[in-house]
Amino acid sequence: MEWEGPPAQGLYDPANEHEACGVGFIVAIDGRRNHKILRDAETLSSRMNHRGACACDDDTGDGAGVLTAIPHELYVQELNKSNVVLPEFGRYATGIIYVDNINHEKCEKKFEDLAQELGLKVIHWRTVPVDTSAIGQVARKSEPLMRQVFVTGDQNEEDLKRQVFVLRKRATHEIPSQGIRFYICSLSLFTVVYKGLFTSDQLWKYFNDLSNEAFDTYMALVHTRFSTNTFPSWERAHPLRVLAHNGEINTLRGNINFMKAREGVMESDVFGADLKRLYPVVEPNLSDSGSADCVLEFLVMAGKRTLPEAVMTMVPEAWQNDKTMPQEKRDYYHWASCVMEPWDGPALISFTDGRYIGAVLDRNGLRPSRFYVTKDNILVMASEVGVYDTEPENIILKSRLKPGRMLLVDTFEKSLIQDVELKSKIARSRPHSQWLQEQISLEDMRKADLLSRNNITNGTISNGISNGEAKHGFEDKRLSMFGYTTETINMLLLPMIKNKKEALGSMGNDAPLACLSRFQPLPYDYFKQLFAQVTNPPIDPFREKIVMSLMCPIGPESNILNPSAKQVHRLLLPHPILSISDLTILKRTQHRGWKTKILDITHDVSLGPKGLLDALSRVCSEGQSAAEQGYQLIVLSDRMAGPKRVPISSLLALGALHHHLIETRHRMKVGLIVETAEAREVHHICVLLGYGADAICPYLVFELASDLRQEGVLDSELSDQIIYSAYSNAIETGIAKVMAKMGISTLQSYKSAQIFEAVGLGEQVVDRCFRGTHSRIGGVNFEVLGQDGFFRHQIAFGINSPDTSILLNPGNFHWRAGGEAHINEPASIASLQEAAINKNQSAYEKFRDSTMKSVRDCTLRGQLEFIKSENPVPLEEVEPASEIVKRFATGAMSFGSISMEAHSSLAIAMNRIGGKSNTGEGGENADRYMNQPEDANKRSAIKQVASGRFGVTASYLAHADDLQIKMAQGAKPGEGGELPGYKVTADIAKTRHSVAGVGLISPPPH
Repeated sequence: MEWEGPPAQGLYDPANEHEACGVGFIVAIDGRRNHKILRDAETLSSRMNHRGACACDDDTGDGAGVLTAIPHELYVQELNKSNVVLPEFGRYATGIIYVDNINHEKCEKKFEDLAQELGLKVIHWRTVPVDTSAIGQVARKSEPLMRQVFVTGDQNEEDLKRQVFVLRKRATHEIPSQGIRFYICSLSLFTVVYKGLFTSDQLWKYFNDLSNEAFDTYMALVHTRFSTNTFPSWERAHPLRVLAHNGEINTLRGNINFMKAREGVMESDVFGADLKRLYPVVEPNLSDSGSADCVLEFLVMAGKRTLPEAVMTMVPEAWQNDKTMPQEKRDYYHWASCVMEPWDGPALISFTDGRYIGAVLDRNGLRPSRFYVTKDNILVMASEVGVYDTEPENIILKSRLKPGRMLLVDTFEKSLIQDVELKSKIARSRPHSQWLQEQISLEDMRKADLLSRNNITNGTISNGISNGEAKHGFEDKRLSMFGYTTETINMLLLPMIKNKKEALGSMGNDAPLACLSRFQPLPYDYFKQLFAQVTNPPIDPFREKIVMSLMCPIGPESNILNPSAKQVHRLLLPHPILSISDLTILKRTQHRGWKTKILDITHDVSLGPKGLLDALSRVCSEGQSAAEQGYQLIVLSDRMAGPKRVPISSLLALGALHHHLIETRHRMKVGLIVETAEAREVHHICVLLGYGADAICPYLVFELASDLRQEGVLDSELSDQIIYSAYSNAIETGIAKVMAKMGISTLQSYKSAQIFEAVGLGEQVVDRCFRGTHSRIGGVNFEVLGQDGFFRHQIAFGINSPDTSILLNPGNFHWRAGGEAHINEPASIASLQEAAINKNQSAYEKFRDSTMKSVRDCTLRGQLEFIKSENPVPLEEVEPASEIVKRFATGAMSFGSISMEAHSSLAIAMNRIGGKSNTGEGGENADRYMNQPEDANKRSAIKQVASGRFGVTASYLAHADDLQIKMAQGAKPGEGGELPGYKVTADIAKTRHSVAGVGLISPPPH
């Protein structure tokens, strides 16, 4: 499908495009047609004009459109002009197709041939009458030729509707080719879409049909688009075929991957063997809204769901922690969670298929939606009030959509169906509660194992190295082999086990990026977490815990198109961290016919670094064979690693197998469990989950903790179960924080969603193991990763030196001589102090040189070099230094995160040179901006307002040159800026209008 807009190049990728829009609909509940519905929709659309956007010519919109019932009488009149008799309403389909002037006849011929192959007949082609003068110059440059097609067939209405869907789907896949434009806006027996690259006002002037008084409809769904980070196009305008969407789907990559994988297990009673000709379900080059539209339409057309139920499946309520929800509805959502992961993110989705029209709000309620019902049986829903004129006494119901709730009108039954009634009816439509008895729990597995073997490991932690003599505690050679350091253990792992949470550390990481490290970073270190911002708010994982869940079903999925008890035949895990004993049970389980395949993710040491690629190929091949042979679980295990076996990174093995199984359509046939000594930090676990892991057993963490307990480093009172529970609780809290940063509520949606950016990974690695991940600067290949892994193995087992028994400490967190580079290193700081205190120019030059070297060693910007011009600019043309420095501004660091002395010194310095200092979000004492001497002015010119509103008063705001309102949470999105209570002194408390000793946090804003 060829759409206008630039391809991926440099740092730009169209996959990053997002939008924030206005959406609404008006419907006659009794289904009566009239022209006034259309005119009211025009008013509604025009009054949301401010929610749309314009291009640089100030006359081209980001997109606007309207979806209505087919105006049958209008089309009868139009086709009569060509002596064509149109069948009765419901006996034909129509839709508008974007083509180009040059190739449209060729495309139309292919479309007609395809229709004939499917037992359909094209009645007529009509050129849609438009007024090109109504649109902007930019829109005119990419304006398509709009051809409207009319198709009929001899089938009954239900079969005709589905055959038309097949025609639309296959035409979309088969007709477009390089350089040929072909896009079907819609093709339906009941609805038609008029849309394009307009503002809301231009839509109604451009299409002549929309001003024709013969255009009668009983409903109209309108949309105006604001593309926050995109190149708008005619095709990307809304409404789509069944929905219009205001929001963002944060989990899109995972949703698309899993939908692609489901193609291997889907069967349709409706389409039979022809189902495969409709793949891929999600068409290429679509936005998040377009992808959701494809899946929603497919679930209805190819399966046994109504449109409201399909929406309910894709956008569920926050049911897991809602104890007040009726049991039958909870059971329905529980069953549905085994069928499909939520399409998660802030969203107001309006939808219609001609019979039903409605809207649903995301589980967090992060998009506005208001609706009225009038005495004349009209329902109006929109992103805001004030878009529809009616007298107050004419309104019989006025309300808003609440989080996760649905609003629906059934025009066939002539009824408005509220959320409670609708979902209760759907929940009772099948025996979902009875089906849930098919669910498998870990407790079921434990009991079955106990009965079959008359013993159970009961949490016992074993220790040992395959193929070699075991060492214990800090002398365990596996620690070096898997990249552990003394800092990892003392600063990260032990606090998690002792305190059941991650250790709290100060902000700022001045160590090098993984691709610049002089040591051997793990593959996880090349990944940076993405986070929600501005139009896409994060979640507060503590205060909004009720909407979040780490519960996840794993194992084979059944056919999504045929609702049944088989879909619940999956293992339900309360969280993704497995104990050693539970994994042992899963490895040997035969409960209810399940069996597990263990894949060794190590290779022989004799193969050296080059063994990595062959081992990845072997893992993929063995994994595919296991899926084909009917195994329910695959365990990727590095347990065999030792003196003679080199481990593959569990992340590389998982990513390669996960994507291989997606491509071969086997991914939904198995659950992937990772048994690894490599993963131990929250970040490691999150990356594994993000790239397809269903569960993880970080066994070396538990074995190390057991050893350290015996050595007295940990309390001897800590049992194996307590160690496991403490660690898993810390990891669970960390996972929730990471999910919240991206505005994702459920682990089921987070899994495989790839919410990461790679920094320093080469295209070869990304394409094989992390397909779809952005790695903008390229970087290391498999050869380098293989050498790193082999080097770690050699440190552990290949060098006979007393030093190998001492665990490495390269100083990732604390600077060490001969260790990892840091931007802030002792020599630079000493030189700075000498230069500042004694005004020593030589010391300043040392500080400058050492700092520049540190920046080169640690950052991407340090890799850039100035290109000197061959013809220098004359000095008299260069702006004076005194003017250049006025553009300087300090970073936004609050008083509290840094000391009063540092904060005020920065302000004085900036005021002296004419630059601007920034208060950060911690406020500023009034005595710093009132009556200050000119040469020692401590006032910060830039003042911030964050969600904590610390120190924000009218006086504070009035004494700002610039105001910064924090839309996203800056350094810690989804978590908020936190100042621990022990740091809150009397001065800080006074500045922030709080109490000394009380912890202060800026929660993520909604």
